[in-house]
Amino acid sequence: MKGLTLKPLFSAMALTLMLSACASDSAQTNAASQAPNVVATNIMEQNVNNPFFKPYDTFMEIPDFDKIRDEHYLPAFKAGIAAREAEINAITANPDAATFANTIEAMEYSGTLLTKVASVFYNLTGANTNPALQEISKQVSPMLSSASDDIYLNDKLFKRVKVVHEQADKYNLDTAQTKLLEDTYKRFTRGGANLSAEDKSTLRALNEQIGKLNLEFGDNLLAETNAFELVIDKEADLAGLPQDVIDTAAATATKRGHEGKWVFTTSRPSITPFLTYAENRELRENIYKGYIERANNDNANDNKKNLAKIASLRSEKAKLMGYKTHAHFVLEERTAKTPENVYGLLDKVWPAALAQANAEVADMQELIDSQNGGFKLQAWDWWYYSDQIRVAKYSFNEQQTRPYFSLESTLEGVFYTANRLFGITVKERTDLPKYHPDVRTWEVHDKDGSLLAIFMGDYYVRDSKRGGAWMNAYRSQYKMNGVESKPIIVNVLNYPRPTGDEPSLLTFDEASTLFHEFGHALHGMLSDVKYASQSGTSVPRDYVEFPSQVMENWMTQPEVLAQFAKHYQTGEVIPTELVKKIQAASKFNQGFATVEYMAATKLDLDWHTLTDSKLRDAAKFEAESLMNMGLIEEIAPRYRSTYFSHIFAGGYSAGYYSYLWSDILGADAFEAFKENGIFDPATAQSFRDNILSQGGSADPMQLYRQFRGKDAGIEPLLRSRGLLEDK
Repeated sequence: MKGLTLKPLFSAMALTLMLSACASDSAQTNAASQAPNVVATNIMEQNVNNPFFKPYDTFMEIPDFDKIRDEHYLPAFKAGIAAREAEINAITANPDAATFANTIEAMEYSGTLLTKVASVFYNLTGANTNPALQEISKQVSPMLSSASDDIYLNDKLFKRVKVVHEQADKYNLDTAQTKLLEDTYKRFTRGGANLSAEDKSTLRALNEQIGKLNLEFGDNLLAETNAFELVIDKEADLAGLPQDVIDTAAATATKRGHEGKWVFTTSRPSITPFLTYAENRELRENIYKGYIERANNDNANDNKKNLAKIASLRSEKAKLMGYKTHAHFVLEERTAKTPENVYGLLDKVWPAALAQANAEVADMQELIDSQNGGFKLQAWDWWYYSDQIRVAKYSFNEQQTRPYFSLESTLEGVFYTANRLFGITVKERTDLPKYHPDVRTWEVHDKDGSLLAIFMGDYYVRDSKRGGAWMNAYRSQYKMNGVESKPIIVNVLNYPRPTGDEPSLLTFDEASTLFHEFGHALHGMLSDVKYASQSGTSVPRDYVEFPSQVMENWMTQPEVLAQFAKHYQTGEVIPTELVKKIQAASKFNQGFATVEYMAATKLDLDWHTLTDSKLRDAAKFEAESLMNMGLIEEIAPRYRSTYFSHIFAGGYSAGYYSYLWSDILGADAFEAFKENGIFDPATAQSFRDNILSQGGSADPMQLYRQFRGKDAGIEPLLRSRGLLEDK
C-alpha cells in the first residue's frame, strides 16, 4: 500500500452493474437484436452525423474521438436505451419456450449501442471531463438507473430466466455457461425481481436517488481538489525541495495565472514530495490540511450531508432486499462472503500493523527531540521525518531513484516483463485516434505474432482528470458466433509532466504503480472468454486487484531493474548498491502504510454495516469510528469520508478491504514464481491459463487453487510488509 496513491477505482466499468455486456454490431445476429425499434431508429435518423450510430471507420474500430462531440452523447444514450428495451421486449415476446440460448444468451448479446456510447462516455468523465459531460452525467444517471430497473423488475423476463435456471440440468452447460446463468439469475433476485409491486416502486426511487448523490459526491470532490492551491512567493519557503519538484511547481503556477511564483496542489505528484522534503513545517501543515479537509469545508462542495444520505439510502435498500446491512448485501457476491469475515481478517493484521506504526512514531519523535524540535509529531510531519529516518537507516531516499525511472524507461520495463512472462510484444502507433494529446497507443501482439489488443496510456496529471490511477476498457474481449472482439484497454495515471529538457521522472513508488496498473491491463488484454460480461476484470471486487498486485513484484527484482532502470542522462544502469538499499528499505514505514489503509477499510465497513437508515452526523460518525478502532492521532485514514470516492462515488462500497484481500492472494501467488523462477515459462503459462485468461468465467477461488494447488496463506503478505519475521 502506498501513501496517497489511489489505485483503480474502475477496474471494470460500473456500468456493467446495470447493463449486460454486449457484442459488436457485425456479430450480433441473435433474435433479440432484430427486434423492431422505432424510437431508436427515429433518433438515429435525426442524428445522421452522430459517430455512435455507425461502425467506427478506424483501425480496430477504436472510438473515433476526433468526430465525437459532447452533443452526441445524449441522443446516443437515448437511442441505446430504446434499442435495448426493444431487444428485451423481443425476448419476452418470443412464443417459444424459454431456453438458455433464446433468453440468457439473448440478454447477454443485447445492448450493443448502449454499451458503445457508455464505454466512451464513462471513460472520459474520469479521464478528460468538462462541465458539459458532468451535466450530461446528471441527466443520464437516472435514465440508466430506470433502464436497469426496467430489466431486473420485468416480471415476464424474470419468469423466463427462472424457468431456464430451474431446468439448467437439461442444457448440458459448460462452466462459463453455468456461471452466466447463475450470475444472471442472481442479478434479477438482487435487482428486486421477487419484490412486491409496491416495493419495486420504492427500489426504483432509491436507486435513482443513490445514483444522483454518487454523481454529486464526485463532482464536489473534483471541484474541491481543483480549487486548492498552495501559492508560494518566497524562494526561501522552497527550502528542502528537489529542483525538479520546484520546476514543476513553477510550471503549475504559470498555468494557474501565478507567473513568477510556485504552486502546489493536492494531486499526488505535488503534495507527496512537498510533505516529504519541504522544511517549512507551517506550509506542510497547510497543504496537508488542504488535502484531508477536501469537501469538508461547509461550502457548496461539502460532501458530509451527501455521504450520510448515501449511507442511509443504502441501508434502507438493503433492508428492502432482505439483508441485515448494505455490507451483507454487497459481500454476498464477493469471495469474502460476509462483513464478519472481513472484520476477522482485519483483526488479524491490525494489531501487528498498529504496533509497527507506534514504533515508527517513537523513532520519529526521538529524531525530532534530538534536533531540539520542541514539538510533538503530527500527521503532517510523518513524510518529512520518516524520510529522514529512511536516509539515516538505509542511506536512501526515493529522490535518489528518480533519475533511473523516467516514464519512458519504466514503460520499457513493464513491456519487457510482460514479454518475458507471456511472450507479448508492443508496437507504438502515433496515427490512431486519441481522446487527448497526452494519450499514447500501442498495438499488442501475442507470442504467435497475432494482434491481441490495443493498449492506451494516459499518464500525466491535468485538471480534467480525477486523481489516482486505474485501468478501464473501451471494448472488452469476447467471442460470439465465431467472431472475436479484440480488447481496447487503457491505463490512466497522474504523473508529473516533463519540464524543460527533463522527462517525467518517477519515484520508485510511482514506477511500481505503473507495473500495478499494467497488471490490470494484462487481465483485460489476455482475457480469452466467450461472454463479454465475464471478460478480463469482470470479477469480484476483492479479487480484481490480485493480478495487479502480483505484477508489482517484478518491479523489485534485480534482474528486471537491470533491464530498464537506467539514468535518463547517462544511460547508466541503476547501481547494485542502490538496488540493495531499495530492497532493504522496502519494508520501511509499512506500519504507517498498512494502518492508514486499514483505517479507511474499517471506516468503509462501519458506514456500510449500519442496521438502520437514520441519518448520521458524518463528522461525528467518522470521529467515533476512528476512536473505536484505536487509530493513533499521527495517522489519518488514507481516505476520510468526505473524499472517499471509492465508496461514495465508485464501486467499492463495503469493498475497500479488497486491496488487502487481493494482496494476500498476490503475495502467495508470487511465492510460486519465487519457488520456480520469476520467469519460469510453466508457471507463467499456468498463471495466464488459470487466472488472466479466465476472467469471471468460473469461481475465482477455484481458479486460484488450480494455479497454486492450495488456498492462499496470510504469512507471505505479513513477511513482505515486515510485520512477520522472515523464515
